Order: sequence, then C-alpha cells, then structure tokens
Amino acid sequence: MQLYLEDLQVGQRFGSVEYQVTEERMKAFAAEFDPQPFHLDEAAGTASIFKGLAASGWYTAAVSMRLLVTGEMQLASGIIGLGGEIAWPRPTRAGDVLRVESEIVEIRPSRSKPNQGIVSVKNTTWNQRGEEVQIFTAKLLVFRRPQATA
Repeated sequence: MQLYLEDLQVGQRFGSVEYQVTEERMKAFAAEFDPQPFHLDEAAGTASIFKGLAASGWYTAAVSMRLLVTGEMQLASGIIGLGGEIAWPRPTRAGDVLRVESEIVEIRPSRSKPNQGIVSVKNTTWNQRGEEVQIFTAKLLVFRRPQATA
C-alpha cells in the first residue's frame, strides 16, 4: 500500500526483510568506496579499534537503505531524504543478518506547500543478536494524497 502524509502517525512502526552480510560484498564495497585497511584485511581489522574485520559504516547505510526501500514503509513518492543524523554504535561484521525497524517520530505539515510535509523517521538497523549497528534519524519529504478532480 502506498502511504501518503495523512496515512502516517507518530509512533507508527514499520519493518523490513532481512539481509545477509557477506565478507565478499563488504570488501568489494570498501575497495571501491572506503578503502581503509580495517575494512579490507582481517589482520588490520583485528589490530584496530574494531577488533576484527568491520564493514564500512557506509556499507551498513547502503544495506539499510535497500531494506528501507523494499520494506513495509512504502511512501507514495519514494523515500526522499532531506537530511538526518546517523550513528554506528557497533560494527557490522561478515555473517551478520541485518533488518531495519522504522518509527515515525514527528510529522510537520508544510504551511507554505499544502501538498506536502516533513516526516522524521528513526530507522534502527539491528543484527541477528538484537544489537543496534546503525541508527539513522531522517527527515523525509512526504506528499499528501492527490485530490480527486471532478
């Protein structure tokens, strides 16, 4: 079901499917976008603050975005980000199974553009042990349902 601004309520929650993290994909992402040794090499990861090979936070963010887009929160005009705040409380590791839970935390209808509003959504990415690996509170542009014309 496609969701519009008037379909959303503060406190409403949405889930996602799961995603299996593989070492191969973690390293391929890191090699192209975040080539730091602790993302590419087990020994370097073990010698780092991460105490083992760790996925780039941006890899976790990319996986989380996929889970959001394919998850239960199907916004009618797509997930249009206006900004946000992100944290990675612990690293994502090869073998982790990630899922995202989203909670509507604020809805602000626009005063100047009556066909839209800004919705703040707290998106928490969890691993299979129930540990938070990413918390991303996003401000999203969400449109109202189009009015039927007579």
